[in-house]
Formats: sequence, structure tokens, C-alpha cells
Amino acid sequence: MKIAYLGPAASFTHSAARSAFPAADLIPAASIPDCIMTIQNNEVDAAVVPVENTIEGSVNITLDYLFHFSDVPIQAELVLPIAQHVMVHPLNAASWKSVQKVMSHPQGLAQCEAFLKEELYGSVREATPSTAYAAKWVSEHPDELVAAIAPRLAAEEYGLQIVQENAQDIELNQTRFVVLSRKPVNIPLKKEEEKTSASILLPNNMPGALHKILSTFAWRNIDMSKIESRPLKTSLGEYFFLIDLLSENKAELIQHALEEIRLLGGKATVLGIYNVYRI
Repeated sequence: MKIAYLGPAASFTHSAARSAFPAADLIPAASIPDCIMTIQNNEVDAAVVPVENTIEGSVNITLDYLFHFSDVPIQAELVLPIAQHVMVHPLNAASWKSVQKVMSHPQGLAQCEAFLKEELYGSVREATPSTAYAAKWVSEHPDELVAAIAPRLAAEEYGLQIVQENAQDIELNQTRFVVLSRKPVNIPLKKEEEKTSASILLPNNMPGALHKILSTFAWRNIDMSKIESRPLKTSLGEYFFLIDLLSENKAELIQHALEEIRLLGGKATVLGIYNVYRI
């Protein structure tokens, strides 16, 4: 079984994919779009991509690709505790507080905002495709005084020295990942709950359209765990909505609610009905 993940090796997505598919052939992708398109083009059996973080919220590029480019359903959600560590090449460990640049995924940099302001004020921040990419780059350039923010696994993988553990702004930091596949997946972890994710386009020129859409769930007593709006990329002021619903024992009610939305003139598409697993 081939599983694509946001690489290179030792990224947080790699850790999530390895926990969910311990016997699979894990294939790194250079970016989130590349990872999603590998499963979209049937090059792998499944793909694992980040979708939301406790501190920084949604990973917008994932949401946009799921809506605009992918028709592969979500088959599972993985929740991974996130600990961000600051690491440098061992040759630069003694002078790490004088680093000229800090590299990490945009989410990694944002999750350590307070630490960077207090301890590495003035250093340049450079966004990379993944945390592991940053660690790999630092390991290959020992002559440059650069730090990476990445998981502990990356320090072990690329021979770096951790100079600050748990640099994230809050202790209870977690990231949600989704597993995309055209077939159901078997994950050897304990199931926590069932969710249904859907994209919603509101009816045009209808007063109170969002209220009416949300009412279809409210009066059926369907719990909504998340709602997010994203630009439709057609013209200014037009949006689509992504909604997560707690669907344990409520699959039929949710289908009725989505059908009511369509009768109101909206467009409702199910992105996946799946179980949530905590790593």
C-alpha cells in the first residue's frame, strides 16, 4: 500500500502517516498540493495532509485544494500532539542565540511567535514547504548560522542538535490531518468519534441565507464542530463554507439536512464521512 505525505522524512505529517499506516510504503511529497494531486491522479492508495492546528487554525491551502481540485473523499482524521523544537547544526550549538535566520513551515513559525520575539528577535524568518525540509536544509549547510523549527524526529533524522525544546506558544498544541482515499482505510488506532465534512455554497440573493442553512442542522439537533468560509476565487465577496458535523448515529438526519439545503437553492457536497483517531 502506497501512502503519500507532506515530506521530507521526519515531518509531522510523516509521523501521523507512520502511526496510521505502520506497514505501508510511505512516499514523501514536496508540498500539500503535490500530496493531494498524487491521490487525485491515482498514483498512490491514500494521502495524508494537515488541515488544522490548535494555534494557527486551518491550513488554507488544504481546504482550497479539497474544494477546488480534489474529488477524493476523506476517509479518516488523525489528531497528533505537536511539539516544536528549535535545532541547529551541532557545529553552531554554542552560538545558536545569534542565528541569522530561522526556517520552518509557516505554521511552525507562527506557532512559535512568542519564543521568536523574545529569544531570537531580529532573525530573518524563512518559510519552507515543511518543517522537515527546514531541518534537512540546516543539516546540509553547517557553514551558515541558521536554525530550524521542527519535530524531534527531524533532529534525529538529520543529525541536528536541539537547543530549545517545546518552543510553541501553548503546551496543548495539536494538528488535525485528513486521510484521502478512494477506498476505506484500516487504521490500527482507537476510534474517538465520527464526523461528516461538507462544502456549502449559499443560494444567491437570499436574505438570511446562512441562518437558513445553519437552521437545517440546528432544528435536527446535529452538532456542528466547525464552520469556515473561504474565497470562492470567482469575484470579490463570494465564498464557500466548509462544515464539520458530529455524525455518530445521525447519518440519515444529516442527509436530510443537506437535501433541505439543496431545496433552498444552495449546493451541498459531502467531502467525507469518517472516524477520528487520536495518536
